[in-house]
Amino acid sequence: MPARVTTIAFEGAEARRVEAEIVLTQGQVAFQVVGLGDKAVAESRERVRGAFAGMGLALPGKRIVANLSPADLPKEGTHFDLPIALALMAEMGVIPQDALDGFVCVGELRLDGSIAAIAGALPAAIAASSYGMGLICPHDNGAEAAWAGDVAILAPRSLIALINHFKGQAVLTPPVPGEVKTPGKPMDLNEVKGQETPKRALEIAAAGGHNLLFVGPPGSGKSMLAQRLPGILPPLTSRELLETSQIWSMAGLIARGELTRARPFRSPHHSASMAALTGGGMRAKPGEVSLAHNGVLFLDELPEFSPQALDSLRQPLETGDVVVARANNHVRYPARVQLVAAMNPCRCGHGGLGKGACGKAPRCQNDYQNRVSGPLMDRIDLRIDVPPVTAMDMALPAPAEGSKEVGARVMAAREIQAQRAQKLDLAPENALNATAYGAGLEAICPLDDKAKALLTQAAEKANLSARGWTRTLRLARTIADLEQSGAVLRRHVAEALIYRRQSREGAMEARLYTPS
Repeated sequence: MPARVTTIAFEGAEARRVEAEIVLTQGQVAFQVVGLGDKAVAESRERVRGAFAGMGLALPGKRIVANLSPADLPKEGTHFDLPIALALMAEMGVIPQDALDGFVCVGELRLDGSIAAIAGALPAAIAASSYGMGLICPHDNGAEAAWAGDVAILAPRSLIALINHFKGQAVLTPPVPGEVKTPGKPMDLNEVKGQETPKRALEIAAAGGHNLLFVGPPGSGKSMLAQRLPGILPPLTSRELLETSQIWSMAGLIARGELTRARPFRSPHHSASMAALTGGGMRAKPGEVSLAHNGVLFLDELPEFSPQALDSLRQPLETGDVVVARANNHVRYPARVQLVAAMNPCRCGHGGLGKGACGKAPRCQNDYQNRVSGPLMDRIDLRIDVPPVTAMDMALPAPAEGSKEVGARVMAAREIQAQRAQKLDLAPENALNATAYGAGLEAICPLDDKAKALLTQAAEKANLSARGWTRTLRLARTIADLEQSGAVLRRHVAEALIYRRQSREGAMEARLYTPS
């Protein structure tokens, strides 16, 4: 009977159970690894051979066949080295087979027999816990894997250390979770002078998780405002921390097992490809939109991104996940993000108004802004003009209100949304107003007659799409939450319509806003 060791294969952020089997047969002396592995898996036999030689252990003079079952599941990565080596040692009688029965094993071998760190230790530990098993992983991944909770973890530095543990000669100490990193002091909103309307829009976007676009000339403070969004967002909840950390673990971005409750803020350069944004490559790694899961994806110079890369974000922004399709496999990564973007009104930067106005306006302005497709713009809830900062604004002292005060209002609004979602039995991922839909949206957005009449009038005159109607309603709900108003009133709908007035569908002008 072949020796078996349990390991895993990664499919996106999910882990699939795999059995590493070893059998020694008569015939030509060889070492083969089968089971639909990639190049790194095929090379594992040489790393195992070298690790055994580094320990002074000779391979048996027989035909060695290693099978990774199920054989029709694609397998990628170097973490199969350790389970193959342990199954071989069990077949050779170096360690008892029953010692490995209760463990999932992952790890890369070096030629001296030491075990190198891998990506994905945290999702591997969570998978092992779901199987009711422990985890054997590299020492450098032990602190990260320990975050999985109630799961027995062995984190040896080398194969020799693991053999000694099983023989009772030097028992390994269970690793402890790494530290929760305290984020540095975030950039403060009181450093931004003037721009009261964009600041208001930033607060609304933070409170409800809405997508936001700043449009203005160079130097008006668009990027400066966006970079201060993390300072007013609440920290990650325990559930969000685990979700986000699993993705970062898959990307190999967790060092020393240290996690942070600060929300991700990813800001890729505009030269980023579609695969860089949504994920892909030979091993379908998570892209920027997944690395920003439960946080912010900031796209500066929005029209400078390739149209294909931008349009690839349309589905993730709507569904909250991204699927990377391959000929023989489909890989899914979570991608529930808040999109914040910034752009100039035209290529010269100043548009058709004010000092330095473009001489080719409005054609240059239209051509430049048309680089962003209408369907993507339809998914942006707030489109805010950011005018140049005047000399008078710059001469004023710093504002008294900063990120601390705005963050307190954002936290209060989010607590209202969380309590409402719990009362209505909504899923945690649909607790924010920006993700509410269907019957849940109708339940959280009771409109009075005046508000309903205004929204209906706006939909008819501005030719709002169904998505535009829904997103306007969500935005109005957030504005009401910031005022701690149970009902969505006419003024809340009017303000929401003003923030969407730059829609490609047609505009409702600011004259619609009449306080009730």
